[in-house]
Amino acid sequence: MEFIKTEIPDVVICKPTIINDERGYFFESFKKEALEKALGYPLHFIQDNEAKSTKGVLRGLHYQLPPFAQTKLVRVIQGSVLDIVVDIRKDSSTFGKQVAIELNDENKWQLLVPKGFAHGYLVLSDTAIFSYKVDNYYNKESERGIIYNDKQLNINWNFPENELIISEKDTKQPIFAKADVFEKATIINE
Repeated sequence: MEFIKTEIPDVVICKPTIINDERGYFFESFKKEALEKALGYPLHFIQDNEAKSTKGVLRGLHYQLPPFAQTKLVRVIQGSVLDIVVDIRKDSSTFGKQVAIELNDENKWQLLVPKGFAHGYLVLSDTAIFSYKVDNYYNKESERGIIYNDKQLNINWNFPENELIISEKDTKQPIFAKADVFEKATIINE
C-alpha cells in the first residue's frame, strides 16, 4: 500500500496494491501497522460504519468535538463519491483549507480524515456504498457541522445545487465563521 500526503499533510490517501487475475482481484484494504508507520502515530479504530446513498446525496460537513472527536478511514465499496475534508483546527497553518478527492470502486483509494477536520461527501454515481472506520463512538452532544455551501469555504461540489439531496439537519448547519472549531492542531494523538 502507498500512502500519499495531500495538500494538507495530515490528510492521507491510502492507495492499495491491487492484484488482478482471471478470477478477479485482491487487495489489503487495511493494515494497521503499515498505516501507523506512515502516519507516525497509533490508530485505535473501534467501529466500522456503512452507508448506501443515491446520486446527488450530500452528507456533511460533519465532525465531533473533543473528547469525542473521531479519526476516520473512509472508502467507497461501490460507486463514486466526491469526498471533502476541511481543516477546522484554529491554530493550524491550513485552517479553513480543504482537500477534495474522488473515491470510487475503481481506484479503491481510502482517505484518512484525522481528528480536527470536518468531513462530507457527495454521491456521483447512481448509488454508492460508503464505508468508514472510526476511533471513537458517536456522541450526539458533541456532534457538529458546517453548512455545505459556506461562502468562505467556497467548496466546488461540481454538481447542480438544485439536484442535491440533503437532510434537513445538514441544511441548517452554521456557516464556517460561526461553527465550533478545534482550538489547537495537536489533537491527532489525543
